[in-house]
Amino acid sequence: LRGSKSFTAALAGEAERNGHGLAYKSVSVGHLEAAPLSPSRLSLGRASSTATSTAAPEQGRPRDYLVLAIFSCFCPVWPINVVALVFSIMSRNSGQQGDMDGARRLGRMARLLSIVSIILGTIIIVLYISLSVRGNISF
Repeated sequence: LRGSKSFTAALAGEAERNGHGLAYKSVSVGHLEAAPLSPSRLSLGRASSTATSTAAPEQGRPRDYLVLAIFSCFCPVWPINVVALVFSIMSRNSGQQGDMDGARRLGRMARLLSIVSIILGTIIIVLYISLSVRGNISF
């Protein structure tokens, strides 16, 4: 039988540093690591919204542009304006859950898609009216 080269040791204050409730840390022989400089845990994803919101003061609740998204649903560009409505609702939900950066990002996307939908819808309506007046289109 081969013995294991890993061991478990109780380190003072390690439970607070690594963010877990365990007072033990399992490491391999020869691969001891230094204590982290920051009390926060490392993340593989993007930075959290709490890290970025501490630099700037809270400016209130971000806009979700729900009214603009609903208005854009009356334009004849349905795939775009439905997606704008979904982004607006997601922005509202993110704001209610406290993710202000996500709510701002989703709100900007909802606004962009709503404006694109309104502009394209206006172009389609103007083209339809101009072509039907000239007599090229009959329904």
